[in-house]
Amino acid sequence: MGGNKIVVAAAGSGKTTYLVDTAVAIKDQRVLITTYTESNEAEIRLKFFERIGHVPPNVVIMTWFSFLITHGVKPFQGGLFEFPVTGMQLVSTQSGLRYKNNQGYPVFWGEDVLESHFFDPAGRVYSDKLPKLVVRCNEKSGGAVIDRIARVFPNIFVDEVQDLAGYDLDILGALARSPARLLMVGDPRQVTYLTHHEARYAKYRDGKIVAFLRQELPKKLAMEIDEATLNRSHRNSDAICALSSGLYPDLTASQACACADCRAPPPPGAGLYILRKADYAHYMAHVQPMQLRDKITSAGVDPAAPAMNFGESKGRGFDHVVILPTEDMRLWLADRATKLKPMTRAKFYVALTRARHSVAIVADWGAKPLPDGFALYERAPPA
Repeated sequence: MGGNKIVVAAAGSGKTTYLVDTAVAIKDQRVLITTYTESNEAEIRLKFFERIGHVPPNVVIMTWFSFLITHGVKPFQGGLFEFPVTGMQLVSTQSGLRYKNNQGYPVFWGEDVLESHFFDPAGRVYSDKLPKLVVRCNEKSGGAVIDRIARVFPNIFVDEVQDLAGYDLDILGALARSPARLLMVGDPRQVTYLTHHEARYAKYRDGKIVAFLRQELPKKLAMEIDEATLNRSHRNSDAICALSSGLYPDLTASQACACADCRAPPPPGAGLYILRKADYAHYMAHVQPMQLRDKITSAGVDPAAPAMNFGESKGRGFDHVVILPTEDMRLWLADRATKLKPMTRAKFYVALTRARHSVAIVADWGAKPLPDGFALYERAPPA
């Protein structure tokens, strides 16, 4: 068995750098690095060029979906179907609609009608069914799919592993049992995307990848769970680490690193602020933060300045951010016992941890005491 390992990473801890440096150290074997989104794939490629000027010839970088089609379906599809796979159809809801009944409820094609269950009319596999199709191909071939992958790639690195769900977890489990070395890196607090919403392993959604590994893999299978190596943020200040860690009290709190380059004296205005709506234009003009919002229709954004949705900002870093919170996020700031939906909690964590120096939360707070660690943004008096 390879040295299976999952590294639980804090925001801004350098997980892409960690993966790239680990891959660069491997000279005599092939390495696969796979991640969920195309933007993460591009970031990994860029990091190789920043570190060594090129992607080594023994390293292959692919999105998770491309990996599943190329190495999970096409080599051993013959046991299940003979027609060519023309690509993938990205879906955001359950695929394979057959019809709606008299009450208007959807009825879906069953797996016994393989062509309609897994594929659209153009022969593209539905994204939510792709991992299950890989599992079925592996079962039909007597394990040949996973065996081939382990021989082609003795080292398999999975970035943003917290985004995987459902049958993806079966694939991770099979890779962990294979001769390949499986290295997974992710932040369970940043589940703003999921590969799909398959009901399988639903209890392990929302960042519970470590629980899956502990409870579903054979006890005799070695799996190192590393919560220390990437627990220090090279981006966030102590104040931001403390605030964002409060969203996940059951996980090890992140800490600001002590690197001299990262911890240069902070600029004026560093800290956590409550920003009154009446002061928004003044703050935008003088601080020039990145605006972070829940969705493109969120009210209050300055249309003349850059803005990003919470999920879209994942992986990015800015000196200053201003957050237009949802009502639930505002309530959590006032009372940390407030219940948050998992996606709301993850989005708020991502938004808070984009900032290097300051976070401003837009809210008319009134006479209530400010949240711990916050100050009220005050306009500087005229000179």
